[in-house]
Amino acid sequence: MTDHPFQIICEIEPPTRPDLKHVRHQIGTLSKVADTFLVPDNHIGRATVSSVAVAHEVEAMGGRSIACLNSRDRNLLGFRRDLLTAAAYGVDQFLFVYGDKPSSGSRTGELNVRAMIEEVRALPKDSAFAGVRPFRVGTAAALRPLPAWKRAADFMFVQVSFSLEALLRWREANPVDVPVYAGVMVLASEAHAQRLAAAIPDIDIPSGLVEKVASDRLAGVEATCEQVLQIRDSGAFDGVHLIPVARYREVAARLEHLLS
Repeated sequence: MTDHPFQIICEIEPPTRPDLKHVRHQIGTLSKVADTFLVPDNHIGRATVSSVAVAHEVEAMGGRSIACLNSRDRNLLGFRRDLLTAAAYGVDQFLFVYGDKPSSGSRTGELNVRAMIEEVRALPKDSAFAGVRPFRVGTAAALRPLPAWKRAADFMFVQVSFSLEALLRWREANPVDVPVYAGVMVLASEAHAQRLAAAIPDIDIPSGLVEKVASDRLAGVEATCEQVLQIRDSGAFDGVHLIPVARYREVAARLEHLLS
């Protein structure tokens, strides 16, 4: 059982064009239910506005942010540039991930998540970061045995799952002393279910939920919001990493009602 207050960390969709209006709308809408916002980094291999820049926008609007940084797109110099930019902007929380296959170009191959964590841990000895508040870094965990080096993170995001039982089994088998957030995602359509199954081979998407979503576009919202409450009531997690996909308006309205 966790002793920390339950948090809802909402993922927002960063823009693929130099326009932040849609990002601001997501932040404003979800701020009614979100404790923190996670900003992806060139997610699903597409170029987007910098996660650090969007995280700064979240902070400017009065929210808390976590900027995702992937190892796929960076060498060490580029990584240090992003850390300096984050320090200048006051962004101090990161989620480090490997990164999906890029839609164009190739991976740099120089960095991995473990090396990124080690680099951040060494920053207090770096004169360039003198006086900078220490960064908090998180990692992502699949529903498999947890590698020992990931325990060096300050918090952990567990892979999206539609099964509370699977999440609880993983939590019991992998005890850690840092905050752990369970991944939940709105299933938007049958096609979305197919894409998820192809991208995450060990994900279990209930066929009954897919059938409901096929006939009711809001069935996925309802199921996800109920799952958030079940995870909260289990007491096993410190919160959820909620991915509303394109249903952020409906998710905000439904969760606000359920949590009131």
